Amino acid sequence: MDNLSYIAFIAITVSLSLMLPLMEKKVRRLVIFMIVGISSCLFISELNNIFLELFKEDTFYVTTTITPVTEEVVKMLPIIYLAIVVSDDRRIVIPNAFAVGVGFALLENVVILIQNVENVTILWALVRGFGSGLVHGICTVMVGWGISYIRKRRKLFYCGTFALLSAAIIYHAIYNLLVQSDYQYVGILLPILTYIPILYFLKKKGIKASIVSEV
Repeated sequence: MDNLSYIAFIAITVSLSLMLPLMEKKVRRLVIFMIVGISSCLFISELNNIFLELFKEDTFYVTTTITPVTEEVVKMLPIIYLAIVVSDDRRIVIPNAFAVGVGFALLENVVILIQNVENVTILWALVRGFGSGLVHGICTVMVGWGISYIRKRRKLFYCGTFALLSAAIIYHAIYNLLVQSDYQYVGILLPILTYIPILYFLKKKGIKASIVSEV
C-alpha cells in the first residue's frame, strides 16, 4: 500500500473513534468492530501485496486463489473472539460480524478509489458498494451465524469452524472469479441475490427485529 492508503485509514478510523465516547455501549461495539474490519483490511492488503510480488503481479491468480483465504481468515478472528469472550448470542454476533465485513470493504473501496480516481464513475461506486460491500459482509455473517450455533458444541466447534471458513472462502473466490470473467454481471448480482434471502430469513425468524432493538 502507498502512503495515501494509510492517510485514508487514519482519516476514517480517527473520525469513527471520535464518536465512540458519545455512543451507547451496544452501538459503540458495532463501530469498534467496523474499525476492526478497517484495520484488518489495511493489514491484509500488505500481505496480499507480498503475494502479488511472489506471483509476478498475476492479479487474477492471486485474487481468485489466495486473497479469499487470507482475507476470510483475518476477518474470522475477531468474530471468534466475540463469540467466545463476549457472547455467542446471534443478536450480538450477526450485526457485529457484518460490521467487520463492511469496515473491511469500506477501506478496500476507498483504496481502489484513490488508486483509480481518474477512471471511477457513479456506476463503479454502486457496483463496489453492492458488490464488495455485501460480499465481505455476507462472508463474515456466514461465519458469525455458524459460530453462534457451534460455539457450545465442542464436538462441532473445530470442524464446524473450518467448514464455515471454507464456505466463506469459496463464496468469496467465486465472486472474485465471476467479476473478472465474461460473466461479470453474474458476479455483481450474486451478493445482492444472496443478501435478500438472508434478510428474509432474519425477519422470518424474528432475529432482525431483535438486532434493531439491540442497537
